[in-house]
Amino acid sequence: MPSSTQRTSGWMTPGNVAMLALLMAGYIGLFFRWFTLQSELSWRFLEDWGHAFFVPVIAGYLVWQRRAQILAATPRVFWPGLLPVLTGILGYYTLSIGPIIGVHMGQGLFVVLTLWGCCLLLLGPEVTRWLMLPIAYLLFMITVSEAVMLQITWPLQLLASEGAYVLLGLIGMAFGFSVSVDGNVLNVVSSNGVMHALNVAEACSGMRMVVAFIALAAAIALLASREWWQRLALLLLSIPVALLMNIIRVAVLGLATLGNSDLAQGQAHTLIGTLLLIPGLALFMGIVWAL
Repeated sequence: MPSSTQRTSGWMTPGNVAMLALLMAGYIGLFFRWFTLQSELSWRFLEDWGHAFFVPVIAGYLVWQRRAQILAATPRVFWPGLLPVLTGILGYYTLSIGPIIGVHMGQGLFVVLTLWGCCLLLLGPEVTRWLMLPIAYLLFMITVSEAVMLQITWPLQLLASEGAYVLLGLIGMAFGFSVSVDGNVLNVVSSNGVMHALNVAEACSGMRMVVAFIALAAAIALLASREWWQRLALLLLSIPVALLMNIIRVAVLGLATLGNSDLAQGQAHTLIGTLLLIPGLALFMGIVWAL
């Protein structure tokens, strides 16, 4: 009678590992153009989409966590898995007809769909069930298209402006300055009557921060939480935490304009936004600890 170790690792022979490596190389080659552009976009807009570089690493670790269950499952060819494979490839290359920048997000969805289909086709449902969450997590590495961003960023800009207006108003009552808001423009008036206008642009809408915090919440939920309600709570709470930290960021930029208007733009703006991710992360980890 074979031992449990032999049973759990029987199908991971050197030949099968080599075959999987070749198939993975073929998969990357098939979508090489998309992966190249994804890396370029994430690097070019590092402040907004830098988290995308860590998503595959986290997904790989999720697979490693489930290695015992994966090795214990029995792989088999599952022909219905051919449908999502063909759908993913056909959808990807259909969207390739035209400017690739405009359809990058849609292509990314088909890239992930094809990966899931390949696993289902070659490994079967018993193995793929343990790969579902790691594959689904890869969706966080896809940069959101500008068309979608424009639909969401304006309401978030208004939310950031109104929230910062309330926060700055409370601070101004104590330190002798006033603030008004007109759409997405904050007007901060110092005690000597000098007005400083702060335009809450798309970059300050907080959309990118929301995406990054949801990705972080999903990673923590999958890696550290066992109860479904904890995972759901983390995902839901990540959105208000991200929005709150963005309101604080805009308020800090408003205070910075009182001392030096140049602090609300350029490299200083980026630095302030990056530094405020630290207390945001601390707040979120405090929620994780409480749960």
